[in-house]
Amino acid sequence: MPSSLPTHAIELLRWDWADYQPFYQTLQNQNLTAQNVEDWLKDWSRLSECINEQYNRLYVAMTASTADQAAEQRFQHYLDSIYPPKLAAEQALKEKLLASGLQPAGFELPLRCMRSDAERFRQQNIPLLALDEKLANEYNQIVGAQTVTWQGVETTLPQLKPVFQNPDRQVREQAWRLGAERQLADREALNDLWRRLLSNRLSVAANADLPSYRDYRWSQMYRFDYTPADCRTFHEAIERVVVPAARRAYKRRQQRLGVKTLRPWDLEVDPLGRPALRPFQTATELRVVASRVFHQVDPVLGGYFDQMTAEGLLDLENRKNKAPGAYCTDYPAIRRPFIFMNAVGIHDDVQTLLHEGGHAFHVFESAHLPYYHQMAAPMEFAEVASMGMEFLAMPYLDREQGGYYSRDDAARARVEHLESSLLFWAYMAVVDAFQHWVYENPQSALQPAACDAAWGREWQRFMAGVDWSGLEAECVTGWQRKLHIFLYPLYYVEYGLAQLGAVQVWLNASKNRSKAVAAYRRALALGGTASLPLLFQAAGATFGFDATLLGKAVKAMETAIAASEAVQ
Repeated sequence: MPSSLPTHAIELLRWDWADYQPFYQTLQNQNLTAQNVEDWLKDWSRLSECINEQYNRLYVAMTASTADQAAEQRFQHYLDSIYPPKLAAEQALKEKLLASGLQPAGFELPLRCMRSDAERFRQQNIPLLALDEKLANEYNQIVGAQTVTWQGVETTLPQLKPVFQNPDRQVREQAWRLGAERQLADREALNDLWRRLLSNRLSVAANADLPSYRDYRWSQMYRFDYTPADCRTFHEAIERVVVPAARRAYKRRQQRLGVKTLRPWDLEVDPLGRPALRPFQTATELRVVASRVFHQVDPVLGGYFDQMTAEGLLDLENRKNKAPGAYCTDYPAIRRPFIFMNAVGIHDDVQTLLHEGGHAFHVFESAHLPYYHQMAAPMEFAEVASMGMEFLAMPYLDREQGGYYSRDDAARARVEHLESSLLFWAYMAVVDAFQHWVYENPQSALQPAACDAAWGREWQRFMAGVDWSGLEAECVTGWQRKLHIFLYPLYYVEYGLAQLGAVQVWLNASKNRSKAVAAYRRALALGGTASLPLLFQAAGATFGFDATLLGKAVKAMETAIAASEAVQ
């Protein structure tokens, strides 16, 4: 290999394609044999780790401040000057390994993914894939800049969330309508962005000689173990099992609030009129208590989280011009995760940090694998890592266990989590069914009005129980506020499938906690070296879509909700 690769982040961020290219060329020129393939893979892994860590660090910097022009320029430079040749060079190495016919030990599944990449790869798509990244950044800029004036103070839309928990219904409605009005002000800007995004994606699929962009994404996301038809089966199971349970939950909330109909601003407030849960005042408090909770789940996992704190791998609080949402990315060259979120002091922030913590632990647990290409698990199981941690941490939210709440408030928090998890399946079905419609009907989907209508149909199908009368525009534009549709197309069913796995992990833990946590960690340690069904099995769960499996989970969750409510 040429001179050594960077060992420090500051040096890494200075590299350009001319620095990386000799390393790729050396690997490309090397003759592959059974005797040297493992060393060759280790060299390739190290190179891939560096160039991908550079991307992830630039992305973190840009999302940390969408108004930072220098950070945006560095990210755009990567997309223009490094990303395209990197894609071509990585693909050439994949094809070289495949052509060799060699089967390195433990590399069976990465090879399957590489075959998929080779079948899908087209040189003319490289600039289009870079453009997709740039257009996604436009979405972050539009949404990240949305603020309102609330009680005389400029306020981001995430910072309005605590107001939705105010017992005063008029105040909640005022805040909700103010935020919705600001979102609708960007309706045309997002419509324009959507047309450009979708047109670009259709070109990518056409170049790859695939009948639809859904086929392209199925290959790109390595969905070897299920089909679009399985997704429809899952939608039908949700309609049959979850929607009735959601109706019961909404009816219970309506009756407790004493309102004629349940409105969108009635969904976050405590239905019994109790003050909203306020688990922490500062991001430091959120982090310190989370550490105690993680240590209660498992001392090793708690230690991982403490390492992240010590190494500056957390960005937790919301602020103006911070990109929306939350994520956990990785810095593969140092085998470390990074957590990004927008905490504003509500219980949902606790759940978000537990969720992203599960992703972070996945990075730590799979860091022992020798090759970069082995580390990434299928996303459907990656979300079991995160959602499973939300469930495994539930018993430790009580202050007596090191958590955030009194005994009664911890019971409230458990009810909130279980109920929101149950209701989530219905919303997930809206998002996933909508995206299947988009890519089955791409010419219609190029018209935002048709997207509004399709979203409205799926909303009516799955989201019964809340009165949106007079709010039709706000309802049908809900697809614009789901960032996955813009940034991560067809990526959402993973959450629903993973939640079904996570509930099974939780049920196992209710019988034998230490055994369930051990299985959870063993499954995370497999990284991407096992198939999706086998990863679920390793965690003590079944991978499935059917109403019977889903019905057992829903019944257990409703039973646990009733038990927790009896404690309050």
